[in-house]
Amino acid sequence: MSQSRWREYVATEADTELTVEQVIREKLMVSGRMLQRLTRSKGIQLNRKTPFLGRKVKVGDRISVRVVDKPDPAASAGAQMLLMNPDLPAPDVLYEDNEYIIINKPAGMMVHPVGEGQNETLVHVLTAYWAAKGAPAVPHPVHRLDKETSGTVLIAKSSYAHQLADRLLRDNKISREYVAVLSGVVASDEGAVNAPIARDPLHKVRRRVHAKGENAVTHYKVLARSESMTLVEAWLETGRTHQIRVHFAHLGHPLLGDTLYGGERSKATGQALHAHRLSFVHPVTSAPIAVEAKLPAGLATFIEQEFKQNI
Repeated sequence: MSQSRWREYVATEADTELTVEQVIREKLMVSGRMLQRLTRSKGIQLNRKTPFLGRKVKVGDRISVRVVDKPDPAASAGAQMLLMNPDLPAPDVLYEDNEYIIINKPAGMMVHPVGEGQNETLVHVLTAYWAAKGAPAVPHPVHRLDKETSGTVLIAKSSYAHQLADRLLRDNKISREYVAVLSGVVASDEGAVNAPIARDPLHKVRRRVHAKGENAVTHYKVLARSESMTLVEAWLETGRTHQIRVHFAHLGHPLLGDTLYGGERSKATGQALHAHRLSFVHPVTSAPIAVEAKLPAGLATFIEQEFKQNI
């Protein structure tokens, strides 16, 4: 059994009242949905045999779950095709291990396709990147960035790793910090926007603050001010679609370049929002992971000229 493809737990005396299923859920941190998927794909073993999940474990029993997805022939074939595309960019890798990869996504690139004919998304780039290394895999985005937002994106390499990170995300244990340029001068040096976000019924993409929306909280700190703009650091307590963009527009300070929410168009910066830092405790190794993504050149130059700041 390849240790890289399976994660194993050896039962102790303290576990003898637990069933195989309980060990999988409590010790190997497998969600209910993932448990069903592993059961269907024969991705669970007890002493290298397919077990009855209701059986109680004994001291020394080895309970294993598959942590690498079975190869996806379609994904591998697609990756080979993409490798022949000379315009496909190489990913800006900030961190990578057996379970996860963190990418500095460029502005203008979608994280995953939402329609037919889209073949230069981050998912495509990573599929080709892994195929080129001789280790084809299917990317599982743990969270997403808008197309015009640049910066850190956490991607899991398997369904198992994804469900572990998704649990961290839902428990607010993945820290995501952003840098943004806002229109106008923000009066408070720091603060929080606690305003629910819902879809705008008059627009298929836009969101709005609405009492019946989903809970959304954004924290911010002013880094610098100019005569007509404010540079802020923002971090998320929740992760709603367009959250930072909607919240600052709600305050009357839309992002520079964010024309969807009333921001002034900017060729210099595009949409002036960058996911600058990402940190979490690795759910498999327990190691602290922290990365910073370099700002796009245009945004960095603008910030230096407008605010006399280097980030």
